[in-house]
Amino acid sequence: MTRIAQNPMARHRGAVLVEMVLVTPILLFVMLATAEVTRGFVDHNTLTKAVRNGARYVAANAYQGTTGIIIVSATLRTETQNLVVYGNTGGPGTPVLSGLLPADVTVTDIGANNVEVSASHAFSGMLGPVLRSFHGGPDISLVVNLQATVTMRAL
Repeated sequence: MTRIAQNPMARHRGAVLVEMVLVTPILLFVMLATAEVTRGFVDHNTLTKAVRNGARYVAANAYQGTTGIIIVSATLRTETQNLVVYGNTGGPGTPVLSGLLPADVTVTDIGANNVEVSASHAFSGMLGPVLRSFHGGPDISLVVNLQATVTMRAL
């Protein structure tokens, strides 16, 4: 009986396919997780910049004349909240972060000629349903509360 020589690469094709089936979901998850973390950093940076602009606006407008007294009036507070959320002091428009509301922004006179602007934003992840499919249970909540606080001395 004569044996026909087989191509040595033909025996490895099945192994490569099995390896690809095992590794592809893990690589996709790592790629999506990297995108999610990046999106979280971008949202936190956007929130921090908006709060910094709001603090700068309050610091420039909180002094009342030459008296040296800082007054954070309701109008100044509303304008600052609008500046942080919408990017303008006039009011409604498109928020700099989806889901950010003026009620999420606090403006405070903390004394010693300092004002503080703080904002919190709930950042929700998009990977919850993906994680559910891996472990077979309910969606995993990936909501993280982003917080930004800036304190400035009134000018």
